[in-house]
Amino acid sequence: MKKTGCGIDHLQAFLKTLKRSEKFGVLCHPSSVDKNFDHLIKIVDENAKLVSLFGPQHGIDCETQANMIEWKDKRDSKGRPVYSLYGEGRAPTDESIRDLDWMIIDLFDVGARLYTYIYTMNYMLEACGRNKVKVLICDRPNPLGGSFVEGNLLNKKYRSFVGLYEIPMCHGMTIAELARFFCSQMDRPPELKVLKLRNWTRSLDFSRTGLVWTLPSPNMPSFSTARIFPGMVFLEGTSLSEGRGTTRPFELVGAPFFNWDAIENLYREQSKKLGIVPTKFHRQSFIPTFDKLQGQTCSGALQIPAKPRLFQPVRHAALLLWIFRNIYGDAWTWAKPPYEYEYEKLPIDILSGDAKLRECVDSQASLKALFKSWQEDEKKFKSLRKPYLLY
Repeated sequence: MKKTGCGIDHLQAFLKTLKRSEKFGVLCHPSSVDKNFDHLIKIVDENAKLVSLFGPQHGIDCETQANMIEWKDKRDSKGRPVYSLYGEGRAPTDESIRDLDWMIIDLFDVGARLYTYIYTMNYMLEACGRNKVKVLICDRPNPLGGSFVEGNLLNKKYRSFVGLYEIPMCHGMTIAELARFFCSQMDRPPELKVLKLRNWTRSLDFSRTGLVWTLPSPNMPSFSTARIFPGMVFLEGTSLSEGRGTTRPFELVGAPFFNWDAIENLYREQSKKLGIVPTKFHRQSFIPTFDKLQGQTCSGALQIPAKPRLFQPVRHAALLLWIFRNIYGDAWTWAKPPYEYEYEKLPIDILSGDAKLRECVDSQASLKALFKSWQEDEKKFKSLRKPYLLY
């Protein structure tokens, strides 16, 4: 299998077809690099007129931590403005882009509905549409593959910065395909150009692309993290630890009072009933150095999918939450707002896209019925997304 080529690998050739007088802005972060690890900013600087820079959550240099830790506008080493799209606002101002001819977007998305970079892109697309700025998307592969779709469709009543559109948790789309879909929902979409992937098919997950993993965000250190993230991120909406403050965030899960013998026994029983390909649990206690349960010893486990390509992270996490409630009752709680600038609805509800998961866990209702409703949503979305697919 040939190594996958990302859109940025063809950027220099594209820029040479344009007038040198055209003004460019870039929306990027440290993972915005080509096959030689040359950064987007360097490539544009050497081949066009770069006048402004924009960065998403975690900072343009990817240095800030979890949700609602903001960063401020600044200037780069050449005196150009660097605008924060995770500070006083999440959308670019008209003033910041009005004089541009092009906006180039290259963001490493991990394939989960709630990863905020795709909504930063959405707000940029809207602003460029209003101001008649052309947009160039440098495409990147969806790490989970282009065929894998899992989870319920977002209920519009639960829209937030971790979910703006009716898409499932695992959407199986590249960031350029998402841009095409988002533009279809806009009254004034921008003129959109895509630098497509090469040597990538929908069946390929990141492990088969030949690409090197670079951290798209501080707590996404590896592909194995990204594989489990779309489900274990639900724990951000609880008092339990999802492993933040350790070297294996989202892969580790724990709490001071957990008994893994009891958890694993019920997991094996229920995963068999539900037809879920089981996950292995390697016992691993940990002490978070920051975030929830900081400084406390957690009885934990490292989660290892037995058959990675058949792993369903959202169903896996739903089952774990159901088990944690079954065994431990009210010893753990749902986290309270705010979460990603939502001050009223519970974090678990905006993370999961509606209240059904929480209600199922709390009432110990049938997960089989919940998963059946997800199956219907997954089928619906696969049909909905077809016009916007590029591969």
